[in-house]
Amino acid sequence: MFLSLPKIYKIGILSVISIVIFSFTVSYSIQIVTEENIKSSLVSEQIDRQRIASKSLSQHIGSDLTLVTAVLDGLADSAYLQDARMDSEKTNSLIIQKYHTIDDIIDRIFILDKNDTVTTDLSNQGTDQYLGSDFSQKEWVKEAKNELNPVFSKGFERQGTYTIYIAVPIINKENSEYLGLIGASIPTEKFFSRYGNVHDINSQFLVVYDRNATILAVGADKTLLGKNFFGQTVQNFITQNEILNNLTRTLLSGEPNYGVYDYGRTERINTGQPVLVRNTPTYFLQVVTPTKEIFSKIGETLFTERLKSYSLLAAVFACVVLLIIFLLKWSNTMEKEVIKRTEALNKSNVKLGIISKELKNSNRSLQEANSQLRENDKLQKEFINMAAHELRTPIQPILGLTDVLLDGVSDSHQSKLLNVIMRNARRLQRLSGDILDVSKIESSSLKLSRSRIELNEKIQTVVNDIENRSISERNKNVRIIFQPKESVTVHVDRDRIYQVLSNLLSNALKFTKNGRVTINIDHSNKNEVVVTIRDTGTGIPPKLMPNLFSKFVTTSNYGTGLGLFISKGIIEAHGGRIWAENNPDGIGASFSFSLPIN
Repeated sequence: MFLSLPKIYKIGILSVISIVIFSFTVSYSIQIVTEENIKSSLVSEQIDRQRIASKSLSQHIGSDLTLVTAVLDGLADSAYLQDARMDSEKTNSLIIQKYHTIDDIIDRIFILDKNDTVTTDLSNQGTDQYLGSDFSQKEWVKEAKNELNPVFSKGFERQGTYTIYIAVPIINKENSEYLGLIGASIPTEKFFSRYGNVHDINSQFLVVYDRNATILAVGADKTLLGKNFFGQTVQNFITQNEILNNLTRTLLSGEPNYGVYDYGRTERINTGQPVLVRNTPTYFLQVVTPTKEIFSKIGETLFTERLKSYSLLAAVFACVVLLIIFLLKWSNTMEKEVIKRTEALNKSNVKLGIISKELKNSNRSLQEANSQLRENDKLQKEFINMAAHELRTPIQPILGLTDVLLDGVSDSHQSKLLNVIMRNARRLQRLSGDILDVSKIESSSLKLSRSRIELNEKIQTVVNDIENRSISERNKNVRIIFQPKESVTVHVDRDRIYQVLSNLLSNALKFTKNGRVTINIDHSNKNEVVVTIRDTGTGIPPKLMPNLFSKFVTTSNYGTGLGLFISKGIIEAHGGRIWAENNPDGIGASFSFSLPIN
């Protein structure tokens, strides 16, 4: 039939087919270029965010190490150690007290006398493991003894755990005589896992070096721990990638940097930042993110847009096919009918052009609005992160040094003023921590360090901590009732679950003037455990109930309204649920949350 058509028809049909093929080709090319531009833009945005995050993490790490050094300095200047009473009962009591202020950072604290023999040793595994040991041949002991300044050691492997040591010399203030040394050990992998992933190469992870390029923590491969970056083992692993080698050399010289590379295990973004302790580059941090993790977040969006584009072209192609069939079928009709149909087709094309123009204008407006929203969101989160970290940085030294001052103050008025400073500094510390937690929850970057714990013991610890608060911080007219039953073991982040329990129990006590707060555990469902905290307080106002777990929702004049939002984020990150209700008898309220058993 096609061969019998007039020549002009044949030319027209072939032209239409050519246009359709050309349109598909051009559309596909534009789609590919657009996707590459989007990916390039995402990489640039990720580098900017990651550089800010790397700087923030390095400041956080430096702040925690500075706190440990400040505590050790305070102990070295204490009256007991200045009198060379290295193993007296009062010295041991002081060491235990200070150890518990930083035991979430270090795993051991010990004292050496002037002959470099361990006289006091304390760790969470017990005491006396180092007692009587001779440390005179340790390089970091020699360095601290010779230079009479705090020393951060290189990494050492001990009993399968890679460890660094912080050593502070004890120097007599009157005659500058060397009396001994007080030190602390930090397991590197456990310590740096507080700030990010150091176990999984397939997601964003951290790499940390000492000044000699020895790897102290790494998420790429655990077998690289303790290896020198420029040694054969690591270089074989990274296939001697020149970009990564140059980035690491620059970082070890104390300069922040960033780059993108691929050594055969997918393309990655690397941002480096030195960790400053007392304004001195001491350790060196790299944050590494696989680009596929970034692109996976937009894969569905790109697929949807590609499907829309191809659907539109397919619709046009279908219309053209129908038109060709129509022309073949009615090729022998009158010229007038052909002209009529052609005019109708032209009108349709005009309408399609108008619709296409409107769609383009709408897409452009949506893209501009979306871009503005992303920029505003980015600025807001960067400001919140920066503000929280800027608050946290001075708070740690204030707490540490105020604690040191309290030990040496005998005047009750001065002690009262220092307690006011300590109380408000802790309040600022909690606020900055809450802001950081909110930021992590909203950006889906809350990381959990899971381990198996006995839930009854964790609840009892929270109850004991709250009951041991000072009289001014608790209500003696309210009793806390908790009677453990059967043992329940869960696989959770122990610190985060402590945070949730402490927050819910503190809220219950805050809104209960007289009566009791009861804690119950329900393990009737073998797949989950439910913890309920029931009080006899004022209850929850009905108007707050729908938004109770949102940010800034509170009836208290002292709270920020972030605690329940953070608790909800932590519980949901564990795969659980959290809810609240007023008690059926009209007295008080109950807050409950569930945790999966497996």
